[in-house]
Amino acid sequence: MTDNAASPVSPLVTGSEIARMAGVTRAAVSNWRRRYDDFPAPAGGGANSPLYALAEVQAWLDRQRKSQEVSPEVELWQAMRAAYGEQIVTGLAGVAGVLAGEDAPKLPGDVAVRVRELARTEAPVDIVNGLTERFMDSARRAGSDQVTPERVVRAVRHFAPELSPDATVFDPACGIGVLLLSVASESGMRCCGQEIDADSARFAQLRAGLVGRSGVRVVAGDSLRADEWRDLKADLVVCDPPAGVTEWGREELLLDSRWELGTPSKAEGELAWLQHAYAHTEPGGHVLMVMPASVAYRKAGRRIRAELVRRGIVRQVVALPPGTATSHALPVHLWCLRRPENAGGTDTDHTVRMVDLTGNSPDGTLEPRPDQVADVPLIELLDETVDLTPGSHLRARHRDYPGEYVALRNELEDRIRRLAALLPELAAGDGPGSLDGATTNVADLVRAGVVAYDGSEPVSVSEQLDTDYLRGFLRSSINARRSTSASGSFRLDVRGSRIPRMDIGEQRRYGSAFRALSAFEEGMRKMDELSRQLAEVARDGLATGALVPEE
Repeated sequence: MTDNAASPVSPLVTGSEIARMAGVTRAAVSNWRRRYDDFPAPAGGGANSPLYALAEVQAWLDRQRKSQEVSPEVELWQAMRAAYGEQIVTGLAGVAGVLAGEDAPKLPGDVAVRVRELARTEAPVDIVNGLTERFMDSARRAGSDQVTPERVVRAVRHFAPELSPDATVFDPACGIGVLLLSVASESGMRCCGQEIDADSARFAQLRAGLVGRSGVRVVAGDSLRADEWRDLKADLVVCDPPAGVTEWGREELLLDSRWELGTPSKAEGELAWLQHAYAHTEPGGHVLMVMPASVAYRKAGRRIRAELVRRGIVRQVVALPPGTATSHALPVHLWCLRRPENAGGTDTDHTVRMVDLTGNSPDGTLEPRPDQVADVPLIELLDETVDLTPGSHLRARHRDYPGEYVALRNELEDRIRRLAALLPELAAGDGPGSLDGATTNVADLVRAGVVAYDGSEPVSVSEQLDTDYLRGFLRSSINARRSTSASGSFRLDVRGSRIPRMDIGEQRRYGSAFRALSAFEEGMRKMDELSRQLAEVARDGLATGALVPEE
């Protein structure tokens, strides 16, 4: 082990590392930042993941009597952060290579010293596992593609099928190997991986060797453009592919044989990864894909989703809780596929299980409740959208159709009774035309300042005229004809509208009747919407079997 000159860069630490140094939680460090004005200011990083100068932090902890002795492992990690910065994976691979006894590249001086000191008391596997944990913690906050978040790993393990001890597991975008080594937990399993970042691939291979996993082989390379496992057929393929990548090589891969479900569009890189994974699955084998929620419904991927459903390949879609992914609160899905065992490549004798865990805590149970599961027949998925979003299918299946129908029917009957009560009691009058004799032109009332306009509606501004009386007569068919233009369109033209002359007491009696009629009309409009809802619930309830006609 040869030392280089020590890096002059001052080490920076994260909030999590400060918590470890002080023996407290990350929440306690966040509280210190708010409570103490003299807490060190960030010396780097971003707003969501600030970094602090180690010397300033240690001095502050000493002043506050909150410091503890810094462990050799922490000192090693701090030295690596100072030496490698954002290229920390390069440092991880270098340290793992040294611990594995390889003729590895020279480590920076301070890093080499710390590794040598730590190796006197700790086993190489413990050192590497400790560094991996710290890297995962920092990558979790930064959203690195090189590490599958711990919560996602837990979900994949939970929904993965049971494998034999000699099964083959493949991860074509394995990063540092976290998901691959976690799912393939049996030491006898054959584990194959590929990763485009050479340092990540090297670290995954070295770590597997240090933990005693002799059946692991991880190679570097672009899985889509340069598949190093062309002839591999695995019992289980797991993949947490890079999301939102449009430059995945579509132009040079247009005629690739892996696109048996359809050539993905440029925007559907995740479906290219899915078909790559499926191409490496043996008959009866499984694929577990971590997918952005939007892949389940985007228009560009509809044809490929339809083929997945039509051939019986997709078996289960799980909507994981918000917060399961690394650095955002958006939900991700877990797609569970199975290659049919028959030679024709189809298996349609089943439903697709939809599981919606979006209402759960990301650290809670992954075992769904009955109301979070729906087994959807294939024919129901093969519509014009082929939406594989679990929530959209569960809402329809777990609706309380009988309860909704009874409630809407009771509301309808109640509204009918109230509407009937709104109708005014009207007696026979002196006949049509009996009020035409003594009328007033509304234009005269406007000029006299008795009538004004509140928006488009006329309103009385005098104690001599009742507003409901005025509006009721203006809406009558007689005045409606006077307010109709030559083109047949309706406009309220006060110059041609007339209302009878009555004393204010009579006006209010008529106004009360007109007001009741307006309320009746408004109630009828609401009845129309209620009637539509009631008919829809009844029709859908009958169609799904949730409701049946009484004998």
